[in-house]
Amino acid sequence: MTDVQGQHATDVPGRHTTDVLRIGNASGFYGDRFDALREMLTGGPLDVLTGDYLAELTMLILGRSMLKDPARGYATTFLRQLEEGLGLAHERGVRIVANAGGLNPAGLADAIRELADKVGVPVRVAHVEGDGLPVPEGFLTANAYLGGAGIAACLTAGADVVVTGRVTDAALVTGPAAARFGWGPDDLDALAGAVVAGHVLECGTQATGGNYAFFRGHDLRRPGFPVAEIHADGSSVITKHDGTGGVVDLGTVTAQLLYETGGARYAGPDVTARLDTVRLTQDGPDRVRISGVRGEAPPPALKVGLNRLGDWRNEVVFVLTGLDIEEKARLVREQFADALTRSGTAPDEVRWELARTDRADAATEETASALLRLVVRDRDQETVGRAVSGAAIELALGSYPGFHVTAPPGKGAPYGVFEARYVPADEVEHVAVLPDGRREVLEPPARTRALEDAEPPPLPTPLDPGPTRRAPLGLVAGARSGDKGGDANVGVWVRDDEAWRWLAHELTVERFRELLPETAGLTVVRHVLPNLRALNFTVHGLLGEGVAAQHRFDPQAKAVGEWLRSRHLPIPVSLLETAHAPETRA
Repeated sequence: MTDVQGQHATDVPGRHTTDVLRIGNASGFYGDRFDALREMLTGGPLDVLTGDYLAELTMLILGRSMLKDPARGYATTFLRQLEEGLGLAHERGVRIVANAGGLNPAGLADAIRELADKVGVPVRVAHVEGDGLPVPEGFLTANAYLGGAGIAACLTAGADVVVTGRVTDAALVTGPAAARFGWGPDDLDALAGAVVAGHVLECGTQATGGNYAFFRGHDLRRPGFPVAEIHADGSSVITKHDGTGGVVDLGTVTAQLLYETGGARYAGPDVTARLDTVRLTQDGPDRVRISGVRGEAPPPALKVGLNRLGDWRNEVVFVLTGLDIEEKARLVREQFADALTRSGTAPDEVRWELARTDRADAATEETASALLRLVVRDRDQETVGRAVSGAAIELALGSYPGFHVTAPPGKGAPYGVFEARYVPADEVEHVAVLPDGRREVLEPPARTRALEDAEPPPLPTPLDPGPTRRAPLGLVAGARSGDKGGDANVGVWVRDDEAWRWLAHELTVERFRELLPETAGLTVVRHVLPNLRALNFTVHGLLGEGVAAQHRFDPQAKAVGEWLRSRHLPIPVSLLETAHAPETRA
């Protein structure tokens, strides 16, 4: 595939031989499109193919799987993808780097070697370990987020396939780029540029039109996966294979840059990237250039993700049809409370949510119906199990007219809880296990910088006063939202300077809370990113104990941004008149 110094082989069909390192992505999460790995290997030239299989929830799932079988703990889907992918990668000279090792990268590496022998493909496999830390009492997993140095060491030693445990998502790009261009820990700007490219790639088709606010008018039936063309200075071009679906433009890249980030300083174990220095320019059809990224020394501590099983949870969804929806909902609540009182059962938490999905004079029963959702939590399974399900079902013949539920209540199930802590980087042993079995310990960066908020940038000159009209924010602004533990982030951007002059002054924290009343009692922090014409809001505590706890209707905050875009506020008529114009960027 390549020699041990990472230089390009020139006699392999499809090999890209310029000074650009072409890195593709074939997975944004554990469960992503299965045939993406094959599509990326056969769809166009690549040097490295990456796959991101880990998320906070995934680590919990893998932890539970290891309780049943200690030999597992890795993404088995990746291994099945390699049954064909190993041969294709070998033919095309493409190296594969994935964090599919999860909680057991050594086990996955052994399984890949066995597979290679079975399919007859000569492959050099290496893995990165050390992220697994002693698990505190009461927890199931504890993993530090490592950087790309271990990946770089494996590739420099000649590995064809590198699997890791918990590394940062961007490390799947910084590692190969550092190996190719010889970057060291002091090449902060180059590393920061690779971190930004890696963040764009990490969620797969979210960079090529998936989950995109302005999706209309694009062929998104089957978006292609993204490719980053990395240069020696850390700049890059985000693109995709020719002929694949989807779109790469300033908006899709901006949206992904805002996803699950916060302020101007985006910290990681390799470098702290300054998102306020990112410059995006359209470089042709389906090509967006990322340049100007500045880097600072990384913080002295590594983030550690911990997962544990929480208490017990149960859920019942009552269907309310036709007239008197509010009165029907009130009756159910009163009857349920009475039933629990009579049984002597009192769950620690009882939450009701009425979703008015019904319509007046509806043509179908489903569109005439609303959903009343009950969620209970308690430390005791019996309290949320038989007691709750019995109380709900016993109402069936003596409650509101048309009583039924979407599914029979269950026995209750444990939910997961994610926590983030920090440990000094020099207390974590970052190890590259090379293809020949040698173990190389990677030292943490000697230069570090304590993380602090960047100085707020100046706001643009306000837009001149003029006539306004109440309309949805989404007519002029895009948004993307997501989760980080119990917090949600909502990135909002606009497509021209005039709209930015309005948005920067209009969408304050106060206005944000007004538009999203669910956030009114929570801490909301606004970050301003003028180069991206964007605001990034962090809503602390919106998701309770994290996605696995299913604290709210949308447990990962995936649609909070779309909720915000649907809200009405006074918008300058001049912006509404140009709302569908193409995006511009100086």
